[in-house]
Amino acid sequence: LSHPAGGYKKLFETVEELSSPVTAHVTGRIPTWLRGSLLRCGPGLFEVGSEPFYHLFDGQALLHKFDFKEGHVTYHRRFVRTDAYVRAMTEKRIVITEFGTYAYPDPCKNIFSRFFSYFKGVEVTDNALVNVYPVGEDYYACTETNFITRINPDTLETIKQVDLCKYVSVNGATAHPHIENDGTVYNIGNCFGKNFSLAYNIIRIPPLQADKEDPMNKSEVVVQFPCSDRFKPSYVHSFGLTPNYIVFVETPVKINLLKFLSSWSLWGANYMDCFESNETMGVWLHVAEKKKGRLLNLKYRTSAFNLFHHINTYEDNGFLIVDLCTWKGFEFVYNYLYLANLRANWDEVKRQAEKAPQPEARRYVLPLSIDKADTGKNLVTLPYTTATATLRSDETIWLEPEVIFSGPRHAFEFPQINYRKYGGKPYTYTYGLGLNHFVPDRLCKLNVKTKETWVWQEPDAYPSEPIFVSHPDALEEDDGVVLSIVISPGAGPKPAFLLILNAKDMSEVARAEVEVNIPVTFHGLFKRA
Repeated sequence: LSHPAGGYKKLFETVEELSSPVTAHVTGRIPTWLRGSLLRCGPGLFEVGSEPFYHLFDGQALLHKFDFKEGHVTYHRRFVRTDAYVRAMTEKRIVITEFGTYAYPDPCKNIFSRFFSYFKGVEVTDNALVNVYPVGEDYYACTETNFITRINPDTLETIKQVDLCKYVSVNGATAHPHIENDGTVYNIGNCFGKNFSLAYNIIRIPPLQADKEDPMNKSEVVVQFPCSDRFKPSYVHSFGLTPNYIVFVETPVKINLLKFLSSWSLWGANYMDCFESNETMGVWLHVAEKKKGRLLNLKYRTSAFNLFHHINTYEDNGFLIVDLCTWKGFEFVYNYLYLANLRANWDEVKRQAEKAPQPEARRYVLPLSIDKADTGKNLVTLPYTTATATLRSDETIWLEPEVIFSGPRHAFEFPQINYRKYGGKPYTYTYGLGLNHFVPDRLCKLNVKTKETWVWQEPDAYPSEPIFVSHPDALEEDDGVVLSIVISPGAGPKPAFLLILNAKDMSEVARAEVEVNIPVTFHGLFKRA
């Protein structure tokens, strides 16, 4: 599809929160077994007074909830009361610097107090607009800094800000933790390692124990990955986890820490100004044993790409299979996600996307045991993949991927699987959001073995990340439904709806329409009743 009407611009419009849930109009039939809440996070406020936010990851965090009860659906949303939001509302201006927007000092203060406010240190944003995840019995909205925000998943009220630095040695953490079936949470964040060089810590938060103490108090670092550059950590958005291994993919998109620490105090930069690309490193993959917390002394290397989302990682006969949504090259994809780009007319959106790194879903295969006698040979012996791993004379293992999905300027992104049963294990299906020149305009199901795809698409309809919900009595991997919030600004009085698809063939089961616009959402989860 092409989008000359530009309806996708409605994804980036400010909306108001709701004072109470509204009833959605259902067409089709909601499965009787589907009971619980779809929770989603994204930006909902794109300017404060006359001051605009400039980047996709700057708008203030809005929490959304679709509730399912006996075939009925309600929709509710509230802004997360982060420091960034509360202070912006109080002072009627942008107070805390966001990802791509610099917060200027208060113009009402005199020149001396403004000058000294520069030297108070970095005020890190807590704008929790990226994801929601559980820790023990609690739920947290998060971004990628050290601050996460505890919320009430029933009322969407904000409970309190939590600083991860008080519990464990990380400067921040990803918005994509792995959560095991017993409730154990694993995440990764960068930190200062030995000799003040940078490193990446894997943190583990145990499940809720009989003593009912907050699991955060029992957080621990299980393993530390080294950094390829002593002072420039790579941007990390997600990582891979199997029953026995942790996989960290280190990309050439780097954070210049000296620039980061000086920019606030000296020349008023934002987070985006602190990113740079290492044009020669390619990609390094690191593996650690999960239970022993021990690094494998194996040097996996491949050509440069950006990485935001892991699809799944699993073990098979002495190999790790790592499936990723990649963007080819070392230039940072986020350079193309400024709101001016995303709100442009269709021809300009396409022109920009053609210059950007190109998307490809890939499978990499990492051999876990190496024999020097095999130098120069492909070490991958699995019959079902064309991915290769070649041992070089310098003891690096050069990886070439198998492409599992590729289309010109068409991305398979925001991947989801039947995580509860197949996360970290051999699997067949993944669901993704189709980006057409960065515009989300379809939902895809991909068979990673045969590369067969199924697509849901409608003219002038812009969906969000598909969330898979398994049937309670499912016997097959894809027995369940897929949920996605869709905006359809072109037609009729109901500009948005929750879409329910049959996860087997991506056919529509039902939709629940609401009379309010819903802006872009990034990630979320289904909380069973």
